[in-house]
Amino acid sequence: MGTRSESLVERSLAYGSARDLIFGRAPHPVTCGHGVVIGGGQVLPEVKFTLPTMLIEEQTIDAIRRIYRDTAAQILDRAVHLAQSSLVLEFEQLYEMTLEPELGAQITGDLREVMDAYHNKHGIRSALRVTVADIREQERPPRMRQGPHIEAMLAAFDLCAAAGADILAIESTGGKEVSDRALLEADLNGIAYALGVLAPRDMAYLWANVSAIAARHGIIAGGDTACGFGNTAMQLAYQGMLPKSLAAIVRLMTAPRSLVAVDHGAVGPLKDCGYENPIIKAVTGVPISMEGKSSACAHSSPLGNIAAAACDLWSNESVQHVRLLGGYAPEVFAEVLVYDCRLMNAASEAGSASLFRDLLVTSDRYLDPQALVLDPAVTFSAAQRIVEAGPSPYEQTVAMAHLAAETITGAVVEEKLTLDRREQRWLKRLTRAVASLPDSQEELQRRLDPSYQDLYLPETYGL
Repeated sequence: MGTRSESLVERSLAYGSARDLIFGRAPHPVTCGHGVVIGGGQVLPEVKFTLPTMLIEEQTIDAIRRIYRDTAAQILDRAVHLAQSSLVLEFEQLYEMTLEPELGAQITGDLREVMDAYHNKHGIRSALRVTVADIREQERPPRMRQGPHIEAMLAAFDLCAAAGADILAIESTGGKEVSDRALLEADLNGIAYALGVLAPRDMAYLWANVSAIAARHGIIAGGDTACGFGNTAMQLAYQGMLPKSLAAIVRLMTAPRSLVAVDHGAVGPLKDCGYENPIIKAVTGVPISMEGKSSACAHSSPLGNIAAAACDLWSNESVQHVRLLGGYAPEVFAEVLVYDCRLMNAASEAGSASLFRDLLVTSDRYLDPQALVLDPAVTFSAAQRIVEAGPSPYEQTVAMAHLAAETITGAVVEEKLTLDRREQRWLKRLTRAVASLPDSQEELQRRLDPSYQDLYLPETYGL
């Protein structure tokens, strides 16, 4: 399979300016499921749910399937009650459901049956996203292109597509075996190698396969996320284990890697936990799912409002099927999402979408460097620099690091962003590290710490 640098010669931006980058509207909307239009002018809820704490084994399979059916029915009942005519449900597979592809396909079929029944009875337009787990990281060093794990993953995509999925997605982890150590050591060279060299090569291989499966079944190849990179950094920063400025720099550096999915057939909606998605939307015009304040059930983030600025689907991340006072958690969070989307859509209908978008941005932008780099002005600049950098994923990744460091430093100098002394020291150190990143992938490989060599298999990345 070719890499993006071999397949892409030039591109242009999908938007004329940052002002045009706004929620609910994508230049290339998609229609799927029961006529669900994503990116066509309305923001829709995307409800993601998972099991309560329980064992996944032969004796519990019937109970697991029943929980998924019940969860879908509860969410759709709530949609009927709230007059929400269109929505997306996401079935994000747990490892065991990808390791045993038939199980994941059975659950997919169960969800499809429930969604079809509600469409026939109530006219609810729904679409089902199925996200296959990247189980390759269970083996270290992982084998990305061969072996039982990748075979199970591709079988899972194929079987779920046949069982009723409308959108295929994954949070792939190629390069994460290097990124994990590099993050903990705040090593920009290692991070750049993971995100700019290894990850794009794996994405090209993986998404050529996923897109082919989607095309064969006549469904949508949705997209990928850099959750294992950017969100790992965000959570480590939340725990005080690495600086927020590093997490912000990494956030922008993930965009070229995730863009590869679109260059190999993905058409959106990109997945919710890809906070890099607005950049890819600005480059390509595909619709995106995002998560923010309503994902607090899964994790905290400094991006609760600003993440919605350009969303086409608004998600809750993942919530367990546990009982709350207002019902089971997935149906409760479905209601929260419905009201969030209703407000964004009312702003659009009133001609106030730009004002509302700007308020979402202003409420978060200068409270954390990770929020700052999601300012539409910054994400649009990131899209411009990706185009200007040319087809090399590595050169694009380096361009993102420079933009992030410049943006954070500029906000501090202008006294718009306040960092404590520790963060200020880290920002200076990281800015020097970004400035010293080599211009070429080849020079980076020569400079890379030899300790990384035992973490990955070059041949499995086509190196």
